[in-house]
Amino acid sequence: MAIKIRLARGGSKKRPFYRIVAADSRMPRDGRFIEKLGTYNPLLPKDSEERVKMDMERVQYWLGQGAQVTDRVARFLEAAGVKEKQERNNPKKGTPGKKAQDRAEEKAAKAAEAAEAAAGEE
Repeated sequence: MAIKIRLARGGSKKRPFYRIVAADSRMPRDGRFIEKLGTYNPLLPKDSEERVKMDMERVQYWLGQGAQVTDRVARFLEAAGVKEKQERNNPKKGTPGKKAQDRAEEKAAKAAEAAEAAAGEE
């Protein structure tokens, strides 16, 4: 049985609230879980202590049992100092979209034409 430590969504529409749970990886996101390990409330300010709460003893237990953590939970554990920080590589994240690239090319072409016209007048 593959165990994952992941988020299970609760709360109402547009008001998310998550439980940090240890669950079988085959179960649905909000479905059956083995144990509740903590909570995450993204609506609270980032410096609030209430935003992320975890039972670290139980998290350590499940990690010792071979549980895998999802990306978001891994970030929580890195912030808590339980897990070492991992290097993430997403080179496409900072690149603009297709339409933004087209607009930038048009703007560069207009600027080049304006520079030629200014150079031609002088």
